[in-house]
Amino acid sequence: MIKRWFHRIVLSRLWLSFVVMSLAFFAFGVGSLNLFFLLRANGALLLDHGWQGLMDGGAAQLAELLVSGFVAMAAYVVFKACEYRLVHWLGDPRDSH
Repeated sequence: MIKRWFHRIVLSRLWLSFVVMSLAFFAFGVGSLNLFFLLRANGALLLDHGWQGLMDGGAAQLAELLVSGFVAMAAYVVFKACEYRLVHWLGDPRDSH
């Protein structure tokens, strides 16, 4: 259902594919950069304080970081799908869309 909607709404319009690709690029970049710094800080908290760090919110923060990682990965997949559509449109002389 989502795949069909994405093809019908986003990938069928080249300008919208470019806009969505740009937004996904920035979302992936911000999400992955932020993810790196937060994972490093969470790891330092857990190494320094052990079980107490987990109980004081380290486990919840680690779960949030995993969700952020999945969101960044989803943004990357959207970016690649839009990139694929635009590159094939640009490189294939038979594609008239």
